[in-house]
Amino acid sequence: MSLLSVENLTLQFRTDEGLITAVDDISFTLGRGEVMGLVGESGSGKSVTAKALMMLNAPNAVYGADSRITLHLDDGDVDVLALRRARDMRVVRGGAVSMIFQEPMASFAPALTIGSQMVEQLQVHTDLSKAQARELSVEMLNRVGISDASTRFNQYAFELSGGMRQRAMIAMALSTRPRLLIADEPTTALDVTIQAQVIQLMQELVKDFGMGIIFITHDLGVVAQTADNVSVMYLGRMVETGPVREVLRRPAHPYTQGLLDALPKLDDLDAPLRPVPGDIPSPLERPSGCVFHTRCDRALPQTCATTAPIWTQTGPEHRLACHLSEGEHCA
Repeated sequence: MSLLSVENLTLQFRTDEGLITAVDDISFTLGRGEVMGLVGESGSGKSVTAKALMMLNAPNAVYGADSRITLHLDDGDVDVLALRRARDMRVVRGGAVSMIFQEPMASFAPALTIGSQMVEQLQVHTDLSKAQARELSVEMLNRVGISDASTRFNQYAFELSGGMRQRAMIAMALSTRPRLLIADEPTTALDVTIQAQVIQLMQELVKDFGMGIIFITHDLGVVAQTADNVSVMYLGRMVETGPVREVLRRPAHPYTQGLLDALPKLDDLDAPLRPVPGDIPSPLERPSGCVFHTRCDRALPQTCATTAPIWTQTGPEHRLACHLSEGEHCA
């Protein structure tokens, strides 16, 4: 059963230089109990896409006329882009939708204790009493691997290490048991032991509550561990999507192949790393045609520079947007 539907999402920002396209006509669905990995370099539009689901982008954001974001809940559908009042937005801002942000220090109020912030958001979004909210908050801090959680509950964000702040933010996001969890690089600051605990906790919640997760990360190893499906983004566009094992084992788009080639080879530690050539262009200098053609060593000179590729199927659920798919694949 579908939990989230995103259709033709286009997002631009008004600037002094004009409209800058950050997300360009992307569509996807997420089912209940499904984990979708969203991968790509910095500047690909992953976080902007995630924030659009919670209406958290800056006031200068302009959504395309055909853009649709629909949250399918038990008590009815929510047209996210139609929400206007702060009270109405509670359902996508900590209620049915929670987000683990990339930078925990910027997400906690420095003048309030971690515990007071956790209790406040539970009282806003649930009918728990203050004592019950405190008990649940301490329990969640324990579950994400924070030792002496009752003491940490009364501390401020600056008193915790970076890893502890990250875990506290994860505990806060999970405590309301949202239907949809958006995790933006949630394990970046964590060592591998705590990272494994957090991933296991998320998998348990998916199993227990049928929660859907959008997992944004640069770490393809984490995606392979956690995700059911993966979507690859480049410069605001999705270029390949499909079951995670299918995409990682048989990448069909040159960009996906480049990301995988850039990973260290554990069976050949002396092999040089092979980064994707060049740099991701500025949104102010968005290439015409296929947005990846300026960095693709297999680009077709006329076609790729002038014509945007259409989606084609390479398997039952495996799709890509690449002119090469009309002939040979990149696997």
